[in-house]
Amino acid sequence: MMMPTTATPLKPAPVQPAKTRYTLEQLATLIPDAKVVGNALLPVTALVHPRFAQSATEMIYVATESAFAAFQAGIAKVGLLEESLAIPEALLNNPELGFLVVKRGKVGLAHVLSLFEKPAFITTGIHPTAQVDASATIGENVTIGAYVVVGANSMIGAGSILHPHVLVGANVTIGENCLLHKGVFIGDYSQLGNRVIIQPNAVIGADGFSYVTPETAKHEKSTDETKPVSDVTEIIRINSVGWVVLEDDVEVGACTTIDRGTLAETRIGKGTKIDNLVMIGHNNRIGQNCLIVSQVGLAGSCHIGNGVVIAGQAGLADHLTVGDNAIIMARSAVMRDVEPSQVVVGMPAMPSRQFMEQILHIGKLKEMTKAFKALQKELVVMKEKASQFEALFNTFSSAEATQQDDA
Repeated sequence: MMMPTTATPLKPAPVQPAKTRYTLEQLATLIPDAKVVGNALLPVTALVHPRFAQSATEMIYVATESAFAAFQAGIAKVGLLEESLAIPEALLNNPELGFLVVKRGKVGLAHVLSLFEKPAFITTGIHPTAQVDASATIGENVTIGAYVVVGANSMIGAGSILHPHVLVGANVTIGENCLLHKGVFIGDYSQLGNRVIIQPNAVIGADGFSYVTPETAKHEKSTDETKPVSDVTEIIRINSVGWVVLEDDVEVGACTTIDRGTLAETRIGKGTKIDNLVMIGHNNRIGQNCLIVSQVGLAGSCHIGNGVVIAGQAGLADHLTVGDNAIIMARSAVMRDVEPSQVVVGMPAMPSRQFMEQILHIGKLKEMTKAFKALQKELVVMKEKASQFEALFNTFSSAEATQQDDA
């Protein structure tokens, strides 16, 4: 249910922390496919790296066999590990120890950390320094921090949290239980689904980088290189009048920019996670459950399928199509379409098998150069011997001819 912004702001009160103490038995009921080995009644108050365990109630994350040394040293009493790791027999027989065993280690790690997360502090309600337009609609239990601005006709869904200095433009829709960290900018007409998380200083809905020259310029793809082109005398701005759509459960990293569409939308699909310092240009359409790592750059009007992974510092030219479940490896320069499930790497990007073959050949260049130089030396020797043989043959032929003349 939405309430008008003219209602009395909620009384600020500290956000209540999540429960911070569980038994192993309780954790096993909250985590899929988890079971307890050992003492199920041991308490857990945190999850830590094995090197930083300081208390018997701190669960350590056992990612490798070497982490079991923390139990043998007597520091740790509870652990989280994947079922593929074998617990040493000596630890299994110790009634003072307990282990939470999960099917996949990192999945268990994610679930446990969500229970012990310490979210950024903010008081509930609407801060008195916030400027919320009278035409905006604010849902129930929304938290709006200091110096937040919410523009005209915008809507904030129930349970959403806007940290200090967030700027929300006009005609923006933000769904339920969203989390916008400090300094986030949401441009006019943007649409955010439910449970969207945006990290500090991200910009959603900046104008696209779109310009044109009065005459055909050399940098344009359609330019015929055989024809003369005019000098660039002016650069004309193409204004962006579109918007950005972030579907449910999208996460956007710190200092990432997502440009609005030129005439329609730039869309990020449900469940997609975008890292820090990513640049997504205008008109891009990114599918569901994609992973886009730090410092990736997408030029305009690309179509990215579902389940795509784009690793760090990769760059994509404009108007490309990347098929479902493709993987673009780090620092790749993608200049052509990528097929579904294909793995590409390199500059320019190519199928990974082809790239590895080239690397293998490059690794052999030193040996090949040595062999080539040795062949060159042998060729020189062979040429010298051939010259000597030719000289002897000519001498023999001349002598034979002389004898025939005398006869």
